[in-house]
Amino acid sequence: MPVAIARTRWIGALAALLVLGACASTEEEYVEQSVEHLYNQGMDALQDGSYKTAAKAFDEVERQHPYSLWATKAQLMAAYAHYEDGKYDDAIAALDRYIQLHPGSPEVSYAYYLKALCYYEQISDVARDQSFTTAAMRSLQEVVDRFPTSAYARDARLKIELARDHLAGKEMTIGRYYLRQKHFLAAINRFKNVVDHYQTTTHVPEALHRLSEAYYSLGLVEEARKTAAVLGHNYPGSQWYVDAYALVEDPSVRPRKDDGWFDWLKFW
Repeated sequence: MPVAIARTRWIGALAALLVLGACASTEEEYVEQSVEHLYNQGMDALQDGSYKTAAKAFDEVERQHPYSLWATKAQLMAAYAHYEDGKYDDAIAALDRYIQLHPGSPEVSYAYYLKALCYYEQISDVARDQSFTTAAMRSLQEVVDRFPTSAYARDARLKIELARDHLAGKEMTIGRYYLRQKHFLAAINRFKNVVDHYQTTTHVPEALHRLSEAYYSLGLVEEARKTAAVLGHNYPGSQWYVDAYALVEDPSVRPRKDDGWFDWLKFW
């Protein structure tokens, strides 16, 4: 073998050894620590707002002491640290694992609730996709169904109503767009969906008014009057009722003297 080639290979091998040695020297040395020390380290990091450090410490509890009581608690605390850090996917993955491994744990109700919060915190404005709203409602309902008497269930019920109101708002946003574009049938479908499926939300009075407006624009005068009457009967003090009444009070659709507006309201 020529001397030049042998020297080149020797230099290459030496360089490779040096690189491996450098990598080995940069690896963190494994140091076993007591479960109390690691857990307290995680709690201290949580209080300081160092959520990544906290999650790492709690994960280390499970890694070094997998069969201890603290390992189970650390799993849940690591998920909470991810939640506080806004790492919702990591938190949900950790919570799913906790629920699967510890279905009978006293803290499992909190795990379900925290998972629901991970979805709930990601609900965006009504102009955007509402997949997180749907997921939040599903998870919150699971909390209510599984733990109906818990404090988490009471808060979950409230958040479900808020999420439903959000979904209704999404329907209203789309319906208004169709109405502005004069796509009246498409608008009617959206507003009817709010009235039929989101009856407890704050959007129903406007939905009824917009329905009257869409019907009236299509020349469906009687449908407009009926819808306005329903609005007046159920929300007599609403500004939407005032606007709907002004719409159908056009002389061409004014009720007869023997069929007055308020008598019509009683009928509906």
